[in-house]
Amino acid sequence: MEPVTHFLTGACLSRAGLNRKSALATLTMVLAAEASDLDILWGLRGQIENLQHHRGITHSFVGAPVVAAATLGFIYLLYLWKGPSGKPRILRSKLPVRWGYLYWLALIAALSHILLDYTTSYGIRMFAPFDWRWYSWDIVFIVEPVILLALITGLALPSLFGLINQEIGARSKGPRGRGGAIFALLCLALVWGYRDYQHRRALSAMGSLLYKGAVPVKYAAYPYWVNPFRWHGVVETEAFFQTMPVDSMTPEVDRQNQARTYFKPEVTPVTQAAKASHLGRVYLDWAVFPITQTEPLLGKFKGYLVRFQDLRLVYPEMRGRGPLGGWVLLGPDLRVQEEGMNSRKPSIEEEP
Repeated sequence: MEPVTHFLTGACLSRAGLNRKSALATLTMVLAAEASDLDILWGLRGQIENLQHHRGITHSFVGAPVVAAATLGFIYLLYLWKGPSGKPRILRSKLPVRWGYLYWLALIAALSHILLDYTTSYGIRMFAPFDWRWYSWDIVFIVEPVILLALITGLALPSLFGLINQEIGARSKGPRGRGGAIFALLCLALVWGYRDYQHRRALSAMGSLLYKGAVPVKYAAYPYWVNPFRWHGVVETEAFFQTMPVDSMTPEVDRQNQARTYFKPEVTPVTQAAKASHLGRVYLDWAVFPITQTEPLLGKFKGYLVRFQDLRLVYPEMRGRGPLGGWVLLGPDLRVQEEGMNSRKPSIEEEP
């Protein structure tokens, strides 16, 4: 999921009661809850490397203890930064700093990152390096306003109640916010449970149909944000793919006849060469419903442009190419001339 949800989840986990035994607990959990996404630094080497390595080892059960240790090491460096009084600048609590306890909190927060990302459709490789397959629950959109609202409310309401208590002279017992944080985490679990139920209904409806008379060999339903009853359905048969909206409340498939059919392209030496490229190998490892489109180039540059797209990201209402597509530019001899993601264009399209 996006970073804000991870940060807020770490804060709620801490304020649910885990911050009562050690100073720096909340800071540790907030940072550890997002630290796994430091693997986006692979993007400095290019978008293909980012696709290959993002949500890899740092999002695995093997990597989580290392992420927790690295986060705690960073916290310790901050702790060594002394103020004019000789005390650590980041230390505000009167509680002692228990580094062993903080490590376990960092590990819990790192594992929360794995769980949150698993709920989305992008997927994670949680069992790397022993198993590099992608796993996803497919129940929550990568940005979910309902979850964000619940987490923000759970963190903000205790501050409001604290102001009210100050006005009436009530005494505070320990760190505030435990009830609000627990409420937010319960809301998070309820959202997951309800979305999982609706997801199963959508899959059940899709699995009971034939598509142009063909039996699906694979099908999946992907979430929209906010609305738990609206799903993006993708079906694969022997000859074609089909995408369509699914209403899990009914449940009903393609009520408004918005289905799109994508016939599988013929396997040719051109597509085989593109799939054997670096981009092709990385993309096909990640994609769930991959499809290619080949464009012969007859202008100044002779060759072929092969585009890759994952239909799980091509929602029916989209126009043009969906996100996270890629392309490979091949010469007449089928050697790779250039390759990249849709975030940049092939050089032949950038020319005036």
